[in-house]
Amino acid sequence: MTTVLWITAVLLILAGFAGVILPALPGVPLIFCGVLIAAWIDDFQQIRAITVVVMAILAVFGTAVDYIAAAFFAKKAGASRHGVIGAAIGTIAGVFTGLWGLIFMPLAGAAIGEFIARKDMLHAGKIGAATWFGLLVATAVKLAVAFTMIGVFIASLLI
Repeated sequence: MTTVLWITAVLLILAGFAGVILPALPGVPLIFCGVLIAAWIDDFQQIRAITVVVMAILAVFGTAVDYIAAAFFAKKAGASRHGVIGAAIGTIAGVFTGLWGLIFMPLAGAAIGEFIARKDMLHAGKIGAATWFGLLVATAVKLAVAFTMIGVFIASLLI
C-alpha cells in the first residue's frame, strides 16, 4: 500500500508541475496534494507538519496570484471597473477554452470591458496588454512557487 501511495504522491507532483504551465490542471494545488500524501505516508516524520503548513501557504499564494494578477495589472494600467471585471471573466473563461483561450481570453475580456466603459479603442488595447503582462507575471510566480515547493519536498526527503 505504501508503494501505491508514493506513486500517487509523485504522480500528483508531476501533474502539478505540468499544470503550472498547462491550463486544464490546477498546478500548485496538485503539487501540494502530492506533498501532503507523501508527508502522511510516514506520519509526518520526514516531511514535518510545519513543512506541510508552509507548502499550504505557498499553494494558496500561488493559486491566488493566478486569479488576481490579470485584474491587478489591468487596474494598475488605469482600467475602469468594467475592464477589471472583463479581465476576471476572461481569465475564468480562458480556463475552459484551452491554451489559446487561457492566453488571450483575459486580454480580450479586459479590452472588451474597457471599450464598453470608455469607447476608446487605443485605451482598451492598452488595458488588454497590461492584463496579458499580468498573466505572464502570474505564470512566472507560479513557476517559482512550484520549484520552491518541489525543492523543499526533495530536501525534506534527503535530510
